[in-house]
Amino acid sequence: MREPAVSLNLARRNSPPAAAKELCAAGFHPLLAQIYASRGITSALQLAAEVGGLSPLAGLRNVERMAQLLADAIAAKQKLLIIADYDSDGATACALGMRALGAFGAVVDFLVPNRFEYGYGLTPEIVALAKRLKDPAILITVDNGIASVDGVAAANALGMRVLITDHHLPGAVLPDAWCIVNPNQPGCGFPSKNLAGVGVMFYLMLALRAELRKRGAFANKPAPNLGALLDLVALGTVADVVKLDDNNRILVQQGLQRIRSGKTWPGIAALLHIAGRDAARASTYDLGFVVGPRLNAAGRLDDMAIGIQCLIANDDGTAGRLARKLDELNRERRSIESDMHENALASLAAVKPQDGASLCLFEPDWHQGVIGIVASRLKERFHRPVIAFARGNDGEIKGSGRSIAALHLRDALDLVAKREPELILRFGGHAAAAGLTLRETSFGRFRAEFEAVAQTLLTPADLKRVIETDGALPVEHFTLDAARVLEHQVWGQGFAAPTFDDEFTVARQRIVGERHLKLRLEKDGREVEAMLFSHATPLPPRIRAVYRLATNEWNGTQTLQLTIEHWQDA
Repeated sequence: MREPAVSLNLARRNSPPAAAKELCAAGFHPLLAQIYASRGITSALQLAAEVGGLSPLAGLRNVERMAQLLADAIAAKQKLLIIADYDSDGATACALGMRALGAFGAVVDFLVPNRFEYGYGLTPEIVALAKRLKDPAILITVDNGIASVDGVAAANALGMRVLITDHHLPGAVLPDAWCIVNPNQPGCGFPSKNLAGVGVMFYLMLALRAELRKRGAFANKPAPNLGALLDLVALGTVADVVKLDDNNRILVQQGLQRIRSGKTWPGIAALLHIAGRDAARASTYDLGFVVGPRLNAAGRLDDMAIGIQCLIANDDGTAGRLARKLDELNRERRSIESDMHENALASLAAVKPQDGASLCLFEPDWHQGVIGIVASRLKERFHRPVIAFARGNDGEIKGSGRSIAALHLRDALDLVAKREPELILRFGGHAAAAGLTLRETSFGRFRAEFEAVAQTLLTPADLKRVIETDGALPVEHFTLDAARVLEHQVWGQGFAAPTFDDEFTVARQRIVGERHLKLRLEKDGREVEAMLFSHATPLPPRIRAVYRLATNEWNGTQTLQLTIEHWQDA
């Protein structure tokens, strides 16, 4: 539920006039030019969507060497096995690898760990399972592996080579792998450190195609079109909430163009269809909040192999059947999440979250697959780094954390591990999100140590939530055309979708769907429709609202609608 803030702490983004003027001169909509300028865009060249603007693959350390190793393996008909992660990034990276390597003539299969039995990454247990079930010559990790020191050692001992593709931050010791491609590994000068796991795999496949071309593999046939895989890259990049720097925006824009033009794979088309979304108008919102959660539901509640099979399906019937299964799992996930969220809020009723710098919660009956979403919701509500734990196996508990911008979560966990070397059994992640494993008996000690670290790293100002907006929106921009222009752009982490703040008179309001408010708001003599979701209590006569422009479609007709994100009594 969106609660009214006692006082909205707003910060308006600065839009340099010179940059906005240059973008207008380049042909951008005036509103869009102002918004882009406020996000650091100073030239239309930064917004180019052509693949030629991508950072050169040669800058990605070891990518050409790994391509040579894979080309040798393909020539020798060696068995390759992709070890995937169980989230959207891992699933799309695996599907991309399966499609590209298969097109290159490789003997390739995949294995994705079940999070409830094996946990995350290339563990010794997964290595043993891979050997027993598939007996591959080479393991290829996607979206994992950079922290798998023990798993790589186990693979080496069994005579399997390991190629690591990952984007997570490395620890103090790198695995003894055959080759590692990771923009965040030491010595890598690749300019886009924000590649998702699927982006790393895409670059590797580009390098492999170049290597195979040098070897004459395409002398008598056309080389595979890797651009056909950019919809998978876009989905994984947006769903993994990595920063949309210039490079990632090109990848996402290219992928969205394929989806909108009807050239997407059957699995993505089926997931959009099952959610009632129009592929021709697909947006980053659809990737991050419609397709991504349905894909993630498989890894959270069941087996991500379902999601990967959906993404590699080549016919509409198979894709549709798997998409329906994923949609059912997502509905179940939402129900579990809602119960856990209410349970978490009830457990906090006796404490004041604002009194500390962090929140750590553990309930024995919580579901492992949903704790990350609960942590994210609590982080948004209380503006604190949050780690939620659920019971694992053999006296262990699994934690999933989400952090605010001022605290680098993986670094904070690393500091806890250095202060108390035996406390955390395993951990990994990045600035905004991380996962870890503890002994259940250590929870209280960990909570105290994590709070101490958070107190050290955060100031009172860091813990005060600031809502950034693009300021007041002139009423002449309250148009369906303006909403369509904004929705068509690439927005995401580090390149936020535009929001505005204004005072309105509440002309009319009514409850719809038992839990949402449908509003008619008035500003400067102009009335506009608005929605406030997950809130059924009547609003006061005048409000200050933070909102975004949106298109509402009903019975084939589109209208302008404001979606209210935050509000307070004006």
